[in-house]
Amino acid sequence: MPEFMNDTALLWPLAIPLATAAICAAAWAYPRAQQGASLAGLVLTLAASLLLLDSVMSQGIVTKQFGGWAPPFGISFVADRFSAAMVVISSVLALAAGIFAIADVRRRQVKAGFYPLFQGLMVGVNGAFLTGDIFNLYVWFEVMLIATLGLITLDRTRAQLDGAIKYAVLNLFSTILFLMAIGLLYGVTGTLNMADLARVLPQTEGSVALTVSAMLFLLAFGIKAGFFPLFFWLPASYHTATIIVSAVFAGLLTKVGVYACFRVFTLLFEVNDGGIRPIVAFFAAGTMLFGVFGAAIQWDIRRILSFHIISQIGYIMLGLAIATPLAMAGAVFYIIHHIVVKANLFFVAGAIHRATGTYDLRKAGGLMKSSPLLAVLFLIPALSLAGIPPLSGFWAKFMVIDASFRGDMAWIGALALFVGLLTVFSMSKIWIEAFWKTSPRKVARVRAVPVAMLVPIAALGLITLAIGFNPEPLVAFANVAAATMTDPAEFIAAVFAERQIAGATP
Repeated sequence: MPEFMNDTALLWPLAIPLATAAICAAAWAYPRAQQGASLAGLVLTLAASLLLLDSVMSQGIVTKQFGGWAPPFGISFVADRFSAAMVVISSVLALAAGIFAIADVRRRQVKAGFYPLFQGLMVGVNGAFLTGDIFNLYVWFEVMLIATLGLITLDRTRAQLDGAIKYAVLNLFSTILFLMAIGLLYGVTGTLNMADLARVLPQTEGSVALTVSAMLFLLAFGIKAGFFPLFFWLPASYHTATIIVSAVFAGLLTKVGVYACFRVFTLLFEVNDGGIRPIVAFFAAGTMLFGVFGAAIQWDIRRILSFHIISQIGYIMLGLAIATPLAMAGAVFYIIHHIVVKANLFFVAGAIHRATGTYDLRKAGGLMKSSPLLAVLFLIPALSLAGIPPLSGFWAKFMVIDASFRGDMAWIGALALFVGLLTVFSMSKIWIEAFWKTSPRKVARVRAVPVAMLVPIAALGLITLAIGFNPEPLVAFANVAAATMTDPAEFIAAVFAERQIAGATP
């Protein structure tokens, strides 16, 4: 890669969607132009994210100090394997959503600002993954919140406004907790740069302020990630948005909260210190259980999938609760797998709605006969979510459950196995009601699913199959990413090094 691209590798995943959002906003009166500009921007963002990942894998942790200020005084951006992978998989999902939007987004939704808001959301997501400053993480969360509220309320329906209010209230409460945690942390350490905090905190005497700060971070990120018992806003708001917006939210928003939790509780605080580990384990267990039980009683496919976002977040947090290298690697693998699978299931839900005109499983049916291709495309992410071998979900569950038994937390591993069985029940329910049974209507009103919907569903399904049938490369990547994530020394050296790229590996 040319040197000038190395120097700016961290810039492009932010600059491209930001510029695309501006172009789409300027083309407000031209929906086709917005669509074309958005797709071009998404392709370029994916290319930029792949270049960033390549740079990280070949040369080590990549850092950039903007404004010419040396750390810890300037604005730091950092990409290690974990954050770079998150940017890549987010860009893959965004491009899939951009293609799906060709058939799903209506003209009035484009005029309501779908494309600028969508690109703005990607700016916030990528900024959160790449920031090296804890206060700027808050800033990127607020960028995401603004874009999210706009996307939820595209159609201005009563249900959407109600969902947006619930989402905003809980997330503003999370913001208050986040700012309080930052204030306490800054008051004790005098710095907000993550690398500097990782350097200063081990030398700082433990105090009530630091303990309270850690707890506030856990609660703030728990709300954003949808932990038990803080998840009630998620199934109350996600299903009100348009299906493409719900798919993007399902794949990305909760994962940003999870990412922040992993970053803070590996780089700044130790899970095994201050009684954090049993709290995280309690959150993980409750999240898995209440999410899967909530899904079991639903009939709206969007609400079923929304509750399963919650239950699967519990599996990811299981990795943090155990906090061994194997568990952390399993969590990294699980996050990447879940972003692809969960978003894909929401896309399938949109295709089911297009074919049958309903999200209510009791009113759907007959799709196995009328849309056999859609039936096959549903089975791939559904079986993967349930953890059926040899799909990606099996390997993800195997890694975290195996780590739980090895890490003296067999009880939560057994619980995870039980939740997996209930996940099979939910996916079977969708299959039987939407695909296998005959349509309950006297005259079946089955419409053809557009190619623009099937293409991203098939593409994400192929990624799931590729991971499932050849998991070794992602397992190896996750192991190295987990080792890097839990080694503050390499992160600190990269940020404070004179060169922009540090931590090179042979």
